[in-house]
Amino acid sequence: MSTLTITRPDDWHLHLRDGAQLAAVVGDSARRFARALVMPNLDPPVTETDQALRYRQRIVEALPAEAAFEPWLSLYLTEETPVTEVARARDSGAILGMKYYPAGATTGSARGVGKPERVYPVLEAMQERGLPLQVHAELPDVDVGSREEAFIDRVLDPMLRRLEGLQVVFEHVSTRVGVDFVRGGVPRVAATLTPQHLLHARGDLFRCGKLRPHNYCLPMPGTEDDRRALVAAATGGEACFFLGTDSAPHPRRTKESDGAPAGVYSACAALELYAEVFETAGRLDRLEAFASSYGARFYRLPRNRGRITLERFDWTLPAELPYGEDSLVPLRAGERCRWRLA
Repeated sequence: MSTLTITRPDDWHLHLRDGAQLAAVVGDSARRFARALVMPNLDPPVTETDQALRYRQRIVEALPAEAAFEPWLSLYLTEETPVTEVARARDSGAILGMKYYPAGATTGSARGVGKPERVYPVLEAMQERGLPLQVHAELPDVDVGSREEAFIDRVLDPMLRRLEGLQVVFEHVSTRVGVDFVRGGVPRVAATLTPQHLLHARGDLFRCGKLRPHNYCLPMPGTEDDRRALVAAATGGEACFFLGTDSAPHPRRTKESDGAPAGVYSACAALELYAEVFETAGRLDRLEAFASSYGARFYRLPRNRGRITLERFDWTLPAELPYGEDSLVPLRAGERCRWRLA
């Protein structure tokens, strides 16, 4: 196969930042995706509907001319979120859920949830109004290799047992345990899968004994067994697994410093890298459903009508990209990719 044409896909987990940094990266996503669910962990975080609508307008204004790209938003759930915010979010026409960040678990999670019981009234309202919950499924107080499983056992499983109608998206699932949990929760539980977790195991954070900070993300990649389980989930034709890049830009100077933030930037080649994963698995025929259908179905949105074409062509990803007053280093920087946008 030398070309692949599919329905224009969606990215159901994306970080765009704000200001000059937003303007530097939004075009990469708009060239590949028709819609994206944009995450709210800005500084300060997007906790209210009015904030989200203003942020959405800034995204639209930053788009390249004639770009056909529709941003959707998630609100940042805190222990102070009022129950009344659920109705405002649901009725806004621009918000698809609330994001649960365990406090201290990842970038921008300082105002996240420390005590789950404090947000149960909001979750009950979300259940009643049909507003999904997006979850960063890690607990920061355990070993890095056990954080996803600990969150499932101590937070997510009890939550779903208590709230039997709550819809949950298990964001950037990274372990075999997480994949199995999602399968057991269908149809109200789904998961996004990122290119970095499909391509990398934990050992890929290092090369010749040296740390590769631009591969560092949270949740961290799992074992090779975990990675194979993720690939099987993505390419297996199961509607509960769909595309979410978790593309998260950071300036090069901060990624290459003491205290480097978690986040991998993939938007400049995300769809191409997914195609590589599916081709390697012998399931290129299933990429369209994973990228263009399953997520829209979960969020009860129509499939996109446009089409996009990839062509087989060996090219080298850029070593770095402009990013406001700095630069950023993308996933697989300086390495070869087998597919590109036609």
